[in-house]
Parts: sequence; C-alpha cells; structure tokens
Amino acid sequence: MSILVTPVTEALGCRYPIVQTAMGWVSDANLVIATTRAGGFGFLAGATIPAEEVEGEIQRVIEATGGSNFGLNFHMFQENASQCVDLAVKYRLRAVSYGRGPDQQTIQRFKDAGVLCIPTVGALKHAVKAVDLGADMITIQGGEGGGHTGGVPTTILLPQVLDAVKVPVIAAGGYSSGRGLASALAAGAGGIAMGTRFMMTSDSPTPQTTLQRYLAIQDTQKIRVTTAVDGLRHRMVENPFIKRLESAGPIKRLWIALSSARKWKAQTGMSTTHMVKTFFKAIGEDAAALSQVVMSANQPVLLQRSMVEGYPDEGILPSGQVAAVLDDLPSCRELIEQVAQEAEQCLQRLCAQAQTSQLKEGQEKTEV
Repeated sequence: MSILVTPVTEALGCRYPIVQTAMGWVSDANLVIATTRAGGFGFLAGATIPAEEVEGEIQRVIEATGGSNFGLNFHMFQENASQCVDLAVKYRLRAVSYGRGPDQQTIQRFKDAGVLCIPTVGALKHAVKAVDLGADMITIQGGEGGGHTGGVPTTILLPQVLDAVKVPVIAAGGYSSGRGLASALAAGAGGIAMGTRFMMTSDSPTPQTTLQRYLAIQDTQKIRVTTAVDGLRHRMVENPFIKRLESAGPIKRLWIALSSARKWKAQTGMSTTHMVKTFFKAIGEDAAALSQVVMSANQPVLLQRSMVEGYPDEGILPSGQVAAVLDDLPSCRELIEQVAQEAEQCLQRLCAQAQTSQLKEGQEKTEV
C-alpha cells in the first residue's frame, strides 16, 4: 500500500491526499478537471459561479473526468445556496465544502445522498461545532492562508483539532510542497489543501498580468492581513488600492467605497445620485460602519477586477503567505506529482530513520 493512502484518499476516491480549494473566480471547471485528472481532489467555487452556469460547470467536469469525483463549495448566505445544495445532491457529488455551514436537516440531505460534508474552519471551537452538526471531515485553515482567515497558525491549530475530533482532518494554510504534505501527514492529518499554489499554475484561469504580480512577490510581509475591506481579517497582497483604503479616515474610506461601487455601476447598482445621498447621510451617522458595508458589497467586483479582468492594482489580491516563495507556474499534473513524490521521499526517509534507531536500540539491549 502506498504511503500516501490515507482516510482522506479513501473517502474522496483520489490518488493523492492533495485538495484544491474553492477560490472565488479561480476554481472553475478547467482547474477542477486538471486537478482530478492529476490525482488530486478539486472543489468548484460555487459561490462565485453565476447561478445560471453552476449546473453547466458541474456537467463539464463530469463529462471530462468520467464521474462526479469532485466537490462543490458554497455559502448558505449566497442567493443560490439552495440551488447548490440541490445540484450537489442531484449529481451525487463526492463532497461539498462551506464556511458558515448548513443546518442539520440540510446536512442530512447530503448524507442521504452520499455527499461528504467538509467545512473549512479557522478555530478549534468551530471545528468541534461542525463535527457536532455532522461534518464527515474538517479542513482547518491556519492564519497563513489567503482570503478570509483566522489568527491561529496552522502548526498550532492542526494538533488542537486533531486532539478534539474523531473525523479525518485536512490541513490548509501555508502548504505548497511535498515537505509540507509529509509534515501534515506525520502530525496526523489525512491530507493537505492548497489554494494559492493551485491558483499559481498554468491551468489557472487567472490573467497573466495578475499572476505576474504574484510571482513578483518575494517578501512575506507584502502578503498581510487587513481589515480595511469589510472589517474581517483578510490576507492579501499589498497593492495601491489597499494602501489607499487603509490610510484613509472614516469619511474618505466611505467615499472610496462609494466611488468604487459607482465605478462598476452595472454590477453594484450604485448610481451617482444614490452615492451622494448615502455619503451625506453617513456623515451624520457612522461613516466607518457604512463604508465596511459598502466595501463588503463591492468585494465580488473587486475580486473580478484583479482575478478575472487582470487589473491587480484596482482590485484585491487574496493570497496565502506561500506566494512569496513561489517562482513558477507548473501545470496541475506537474505540481501534484512533484508534491506527492517529495512527500513520499520525506516519509520514506523518516521511516528508514525510525527503523535504524530501533535496530540500534535492539543491538544495545542485546549487548547489555
């Protein structure tokens, strides 16, 4: 049996314990197809796929890979959450992932259909709660991860959760290599999940102008947490837009938020008249709070601007800290095979060292 066969590979039906996360505007059918064909497990980003296209994307992956051995990510607060639930059940997808989870009744629907529930959490208490609600596995994301992230490093969070739950645990946040996979497996995890590393592949739909911005980063300090966008912890690449937002006071930050919403009127519905009325109303109330609400609504458009349209200075660039150590764009197959091979070598060395130590200890006992 391969040293990389784990409860995660057995449950998900993939060759390697390597999961491609559901990144907004990045994890499309093509990326999931490439991941699946290479032996990993991929999630479609159902939260950012237009409602009228979700079923088509699912069908594309099924047709290209010969089965439903992949997952769908969604959030219960998105408008088409019920559609995502229905489609996951209809096509008997292998798994679903989510942050703010569905209720027990919905989770039971998944279980009845044989769909595994794999929530992503950033804190111990959330992991325990998710398992109580019926999660089949848990993905923990340490603070090194990109996008909305917690403040607990993976090296602390992983052992905490492993001690607290009895379901398989997938480690995320800071992983990009076989050494990382080997260390996670040695700690007791059933596999790793990677987002930034899969985004930085030749199979990613991310525009080259944006990918080049990620490749140019060589300092982890430039990939930092900010709360300026929506008030929540958000790890992203530092760029002119974020610096301008952070340096602004409450009134100016509100004006930036409203101006951004007005700039992309077609997507946000913000007219000039509405913008001006909202601005003057907020001056007499809570400009800081309102700016966060507006920026939160702007967030999908800001992501599109950088991750779809290719203007990295005008949008936001979610990123894990690992981007600072990545300098290439391999295919998903090259990436997965390289990670798997390196992990096997690391674990085999570890096993060989353990065997040598045992033999030496036995010899010493015999001599005594």
